[in-house]
Amino acid sequence: MTSSASPKYRMTLSLSVLKHLGFGLYSNVPAVLSEAVANAWDADAEKVRIRIYPDGGEITIQDDGHGMDVDDANNKYLTMGYERRKDSGGAVTPKFGRPVMGRKGIGKLSLFSIAKTVEVHSVKGGARHGFVMDADSIEDTIKNGDGEEYHPQEVPAGRVSLDRGTLITLTNLMRQRISSAYLRRRLARRFSVIAPGNSFEIILDGDPIQVGDRDYYDKLQYMWTFGELGQKAAQSAKLVVNPESRPAKLNIGNQEVEIGGWIGTAAKAGDLKERDTNESINKIVVMVRGKLAQEDILQEFREPGVYSQYIIGEVHADFLDLDEEEDIATTSRQRIVEDDDRYRGLKKKLQEELKFIQSEWTNRRNADGRKEAEQIPQVKDWLAGLNNSDHSKAADKLLGRINQLPIDNEVEKRRLLVSGILAFESFKFRNLLKRIEGVSVENMGALREVFTQLDDLEASAYYQIAKDRLQVIEKLANLVDENAKERALQEHLYQHLWLLDPSWERATATVRMEQRIKTALGSVSNSLSEEQTRKRLDIYYATTGKKHVIIELKRAGLLFNTAELLGQVIYYRGAALRVLRDLGMEGEPLEFVCVVGKRLRDWDEHTTGETDSRRSFDGQNARVVMYDQLISNAQEAYRDYLEKSEEAGRVYRLITSIEAEDAEAIHSDTN
Repeated sequence: MTSSASPKYRMTLSLSVLKHLGFGLYSNVPAVLSEAVANAWDADAEKVRIRIYPDGGEITIQDDGHGMDVDDANNKYLTMGYERRKDSGGAVTPKFGRPVMGRKGIGKLSLFSIAKTVEVHSVKGGARHGFVMDADSIEDTIKNGDGEEYHPQEVPAGRVSLDRGTLITLTNLMRQRISSAYLRRRLARRFSVIAPGNSFEIILDGDPIQVGDRDYYDKLQYMWTFGELGQKAAQSAKLVVNPESRPAKLNIGNQEVEIGGWIGTAAKAGDLKERDTNESINKIVVMVRGKLAQEDILQEFREPGVYSQYIIGEVHADFLDLDEEEDIATTSRQRIVEDDDRYRGLKKKLQEELKFIQSEWTNRRNADGRKEAEQIPQVKDWLAGLNNSDHSKAADKLLGRINQLPIDNEVEKRRLLVSGILAFESFKFRNLLKRIEGVSVENMGALREVFTQLDDLEASAYYQIAKDRLQVIEKLANLVDENAKERALQEHLYQHLWLLDPSWERATATVRMEQRIKTALGSVSNSLSEEQTRKRLDIYYATTGKKHVIIELKRAGLLFNTAELLGQVIYYRGAALRVLRDLGMEGEPLEFVCVVGKRLRDWDEHTTGETDSRRSFDGQNARVVMYDQLISNAQEAYRDYLEKSEEAGRVYRLITSIEAEDAEAIHSDTN
């Protein structure tokens, strides 16, 4: 590089403006490179080639447009705020008659947002030239107060090897890692002019960027289009059936204008989350003159419906950038001035369309809910078994609601279907009961239907209960620490007697009965020695069916023998029997359960030690259960039920078959 005594190039502007508008104008690489691509479009280029060098130290943007001579470089490119459209014939390009994208003449400054050094080579009329701009030099010029001009360094003509167009080289990058795949997708979404028929290609690292690189058309399920642009876009959405054309015209003031493009909804809300960046594309972008002008207008509507999580769209509104009207874009060129009447008119139109789409989407998802559910053979069979038209319609409504929920995990969705079917069957059963309140001999068939449904519901409901209980028991079994098991049983055993016996359900007792028994047991406890009291964790009383149950939890880490434990049982039993006699319940069964952490000391003293001990407890209608034994017995009982039940109804079979398939799918995924 050389510099001459009489500078060949000059940049005319307040350098502090350059610093503010250039160095921090944009926040991301795609937005920056979009400005260079837009300049290539305005230069009547047919191809613009972008290359990201593997070491991350350089980016080049080269176009085959009309190029610049030195006067163009000084008076247009290096003159910040140059408004091309105000020049005669400047609103359209000379060769292709393209409406130009640039307007304020400051987009080129954005290059300094990602690079400290910008080198420009260009050729026009056979004359080659080039210059280098350096952010640090500009900073120094500002600090030294050297006037309002910055003079880029001249590049010797011999180093400029272009035959056509302009080459921009960015070095000293501030972002070293730039994903080519990410950039390709973003640039594809920022320009609609890459579509066939516009004589314009963006070529990234040797491969042209295609419309399909936007990577959202194959996510669409439903689509609403505006004008010819929308109809063309629908051709790329291969999974969309019957895209619906919507009115494109709207009135702003006394002027009729129109929009183009489309709004669609994804099949799954999760499809609108980019896998590699985790960014959301749940947006409606606004395009003006074939270039992105607003990143997301959807967020301004704050739509509350579930449907809004599925929305994506691309709306073209060229009336926002008419040559004779004021510029509506913000300085960053990534948003639009919100209080402009044109923008308000666009928002009003889109609000109306979104309300229409919300209603249509809801109806379509409801209608498709049955089709989606019938992809599961078991659910299809269940639906076929609904021989009542009202039930069938209600099931369709239920499945439609489930189909609206933003649940992308197939296993979770199937589980929700199971829960929905159980709820539906319960609702159907209640309605059936109402219908047969006046059952007669002639209507005994309806009563049989009630019992059949009741059997189905009981089987499926108890299956769910047994499955849930088994999960709880397995968590208890996985507790290695004895103190943790002790705390868990102390907290939960009393209200969950099924841990001791699957036939025992929730503990019940009248307040009066419970108080009398506990008072009697308390008086016995007061007579215990300090050592005996220390060894006892807690004592409970409950009733289950016609049986009275007393449970004593002993501390898990302590040892007992048969004599001392049985002696306490006898004392407690005597106190409880006196209360039952006083309440007129003499003769009702009373069972006593001692829960201990370790085997009794005398069980292993001789070969029949445990057998003799248990017989002694049997004589008092009592039993001893160890913590681990309690858990393993309950685990085995519930597991046996789930594996061997043969009398389950149709709903039970539906649930178990779906869950079996889900378990297999999860196992396959983890392997």
